[in-house]
Amino acid sequence: MNAPLLARPLGLRAADLSDPAECARIAAWVGEHPEATPFHLPEWSVAVAHGCRQHSHYLLAQTGDGSIAGALPLTAVHSPIFGRALVSSGFGVGGGILASHRDAAPALADAAWTLAARLSCPGVELRGGALPGEGWHANDTTYLGFVRDLAADADAELLAIPRKQRAEVRRALDNADLEVETGTDGDQLRDHYGVYAESVRNLGTPVFPARLFAEVVRKFGSHADVLIIRHRGVAVASVLSLYWRGTVYPYWGGGTRAARALRANDLMYFALMGHARARGCTRFDFGRSKAGTGAAAFKKNWGFEARPLAYFTRTADGAAPRAVNPLDPRYSLQVRAWQRMPLWLANRIGPWIARGLG
Repeated sequence: MNAPLLARPLGLRAADLSDPAECARIAAWVGEHPEATPFHLPEWSVAVAHGCRQHSHYLLAQTGDGSIAGALPLTAVHSPIFGRALVSSGFGVGGGILASHRDAAPALADAAWTLAARLSCPGVELRGGALPGEGWHANDTTYLGFVRDLAADADAELLAIPRKQRAEVRRALDNADLEVETGTDGDQLRDHYGVYAESVRNLGTPVFPARLFAEVVRKFGSHADVLIIRHRGVAVASVLSLYWRGTVYPYWGGGTRAARALRANDLMYFALMGHARARGCTRFDFGRSKAGTGAAAFKKNWGFEARPLAYFTRTADGAAPRAVNPLDPRYSLQVRAWQRMPLWLANRIGPWIARGLG
């Protein structure tokens, strides 16, 4: 009886993200993978590299005939405040290893760790994806994800929202001074950035560079836009969303101080559900929130069930991973100081800090 043939080892290489044909091939493979997110797309890696001046490294596992068997997008993040790390996916809430071959996940994890050493990054952070193997620490208690199906129409969507939150949405819908606007032109992107920057300053965190938002919209094209809520012509709430494989991903959203009393955020997300439905979406991914926070409670109030998100880290000599969580008590003084900072100053120095968060 003949012995079974040994499986040929997978080949590993770094993708050339400057090659449109290479990017198209990767995007097609990612688009077919059941566990993929928009943060696995080459467009995301390129937008992050251009928008935050960080370096993207996209690792591929291939079979003997050159077919893709696994993918791992990585961003080498450097910050004089928070240190260095290799992150997948950089500035995304998803990422991690995608694999269609049993040997791809451990091979890509080992390749990422080797790359981290070459780049002098003492840690690697994988946001979701396949299990990377031994030597990695798993954390499924910090972050929660919130996803559900969209209803068939606006009336059904209202009924899908729990009663208390539904009443808030109805009050927002009855406010004739609130207007909904969507698009991607220069004025709309500037208004979105202004609202978002004020929102995160009020939360005590620095804002990302404006170029990151512009690059994401540019690379995703018709698969990204902003939805703005205006009160008597003034933008008070806004969200930048991605649309991919029938799911809308409201990603960077927020409101000014006036938004809460106006219920502008309530109108924003309800209007986005209708806007996404009109674009052919059937799912709404409300993104991640830290367990036990007001953001997580807000999403539960909309009828979304929380599910734990598994992240994986590996650090040199077993050291603690980067601490970039603004809820960490060690940052309480900095958060309070940032909340009191004049907006013009926060917007001046915030991007310099935030581009190193990853």
